[in-house]
Amino acid sequence: MSGSLERFSINQMTVKQLSLPELADGCARLGIRNVGLWREPVQAFGLEAAAKLVRDAGLTVTTLCRGGFFTAIDPGERAEALADNRRAIDEAATLGTDTLVLVSGGLPAGSKDLHGARERIADALAELGPYAERHGVRLAIEPLHPMYASDRCVVSTLAQALDIAERFPAHQVGVTVDTYHIWWDDTAPAQIARAGAGGRIHTFQLADWTTPLPEGVLTGRGQIGDGSIDMREWQDHVEAAGYTGAIEVELFNDVLWARDGQEVLAETARRFIEHTR
Repeated sequence: MSGSLERFSINQMTVKQLSLPELADGCARLGIRNVGLWREPVQAFGLEAAAKLVRDAGLTVTTLCRGGFFTAIDPGERAEALADNRRAIDEAATLGTDTLVLVSGGLPAGSKDLHGARERIADALAELGPYAERHGVRLAIEPLHPMYASDRCVVSTLAQALDIAERFPAHQVGVTVDTYHIWWDDTAPAQIARAGAGGRIHTFQLADWTTPLPEGVLTGRGQIGDGSIDMREWQDHVEAAGYTGAIEVELFNDVLWARDGQEVLAETARRFIEHTR
């Protein structure tokens, strides 16, 4: 059985070659009702203008990406990171989304202390969680595949993400479940159940694993259906854990970005229907 577009959300980065008005027009044409937005293109377009555009287009903003990068040791850098995350929370509230996705940050230059870096994430969340709550925004820690641990995200598994998130109320801090980052981990299904039991699955994202990975690996997220991941299996896991929200497709892929954006948008919608329930 194939899915429908009812729960489909297109992450803006999947079709970053489209302007926000072009993305809204494409969504209207295809019957897509949900979008995940990124801070940089929203800021370039204008925050208030972007909020009005998506609102007028009848689009629901499922997430805003991204906050985070909490692992700096230098006090000035940490203060700036906290200030930037408060701005991100403000932006999420203005856009009407209740979820800010967090990429926690890699090891600071010269450091090899993973434990210390993870503790600094918790320290930051202790300050940001109450601020987010006051603005109606939840913080969603996204574990990234271990290949990103040194430079982008020292949180590599759902277990690590939950160990941090569970120090805080679930309406303040939860997790992002992204197939690209967790599909390899045979403990992930149990951790999804743990997250669901605590009401901490704040967003669910799809991307496929295709090889060979490109140089730099960041743009290796494959179109769903092109790689090794069984999307329905992971959908089953999150739904068994109680998740009923939008399912967002977030792809970083140079080949897709080089193509016509409206074509990619339509293809992604078709693939979503084909590979979900």
